[in-house]
Amino acid sequence: MSEEDKELELLKAKRLLEMQKNISQKQKIEEMKTKKQAAVPSMSPREFVVKQLGYRGLEVLENAEAQFPSETKMVIEKLAELIQSGEVTEIIDGGKLLALFRSVGIRVKMQTSIKVEKDGKLVSWSDKLKGESDAGDKGESQETT
Repeated sequence: MSEEDKELELLKAKRLLEMQKNISQKQKIEEMKTKKQAAVPSMSPREFVVKQLGYRGLEVLENAEAQFPSETKMVIEKLAELIQSGEVTEIIDGGKLLALFRSVGIRVKMQTSIKVEKDGKLVSWSDKLKGESDAGDKGESQETT
C-alpha cells in the first residue's frame, strides 16, 4: 500500500467515526423528544391552561365553562396546543383570557361590583347610595315634624 492509500484510509475512518457520532447524537435527541412527548400527554389540556393562568384567570375560565361548556372546551384545547408548542409563553391573566373569549365571539359574563370608601371602609356602591338616600329620607321626615 502506498502512502496516499494509507492517508485516504485514515481520512475515511475519521469521516466514518464523525458520521457515527452524528447519528448517535440525532438518535439521542429523538429519544429525548419522544420521552418529552410521552410525558406531556399525561396532563389534560385544561391542566396546561390552568398552569399558565395568572390573576383571576381561573375565575374567568370557570365562568366560561359554566356558561359555554362546549365552546370553552374547544378554546382550551387550542390554547393548550399553543402553550405546548411554545407559541404562548406568557402568563394569561383574567383580563387577557376574557379578551380572548370575546375575540372568538364568546361573551362570558362576569360578576362585577363597584366599591367605594366610606368612613375608612370599602362598601359597595349600592350600599353607599342606600345610606345616602336613608339619610336624606330621615332629614326630610325630621323637617316635616
